[in-house]
Amino acid sequence: MSDDSSLQAFIAETGESAFAVKIDVSGHSLKGDEPISGGGENLGPAPFDLLTAALGECTAMTVRWYAKQKKWPLDKVEVKMTYHKGEVELGGPKTDIFTKEVFIYGDALTPEQRTKLMDVAGKCPVHRTLEATPVIKTIEAK
Repeated sequence: MSDDSSLQAFIAETGESAFAVKIDVSGHSLKGDEPISGGGENLGPAPFDLLTAALGECTAMTVRWYAKQKKWPLDKVEVKMTYHKGEVELGGPKTDIFTKEVFIYGDALTPEQRTKLMDVAGKCPVHRTLEATPVIKTIEAK
């Protein structure tokens, strides 16, 4: 997505569970819900599932894009994501912690190329958005 374009998503309750929603975005439809332990029926990913997956998806795509631009011999990239609330420093406040484990496959890649791809993995657009201070406006529709 370029800086001057906008993205829209439409989310509506479905009534299939207390929290089930239909999500329409960019021509795709998916379901979202809370797990059973959270009062839903686990009919789809929960909001933090989607956020965590979005960060991993963006990371993999950004690494692939960079390798493709450089014509580097990247065979495959995988990202394992974890999310939890925890302390960064012992006794510090609880904060949101995302951990990305990036698997870079390509026997022909040099150590320098691998290092650069890992650097790129930390700079995907979703990563940068989460590290920044985005503005979120909530307005009542008329």
